[in-house]
Amino acid sequence: MFVQLNPTIPVQFNDRKAYAVGVIDYGQEHHLLWVCVCDKTGEVWTVANPQIKVRSNWTMGAARNG
Repeated sequence: MFVQLNPTIPVQFNDRKAYAVGVIDYGQEHHLLWVCVCDKTGEVWTVANPQIKVRSNWTMGAARNG
C-alpha cells in the first residue's frame, strides 16, 4: 500500500535532509519504506524505517536530533 503524505514530513537519513512525501507498507513482515526527496539535490530515495529520523521542527515541538 502506498500512502501520500500531506503535509510532507521533514526527515533526515545518512546525513541528508529531506522531506518524506509518501510511505510504502508491504505488511507486518516488512519495515515501512519512506519515499523522500532530498532538499539540496532533488534526489528521490526510498529509506527503510530504521534508517530515518524526523528533523527538528520548533513550531511542531520536535526536539533536535543528535
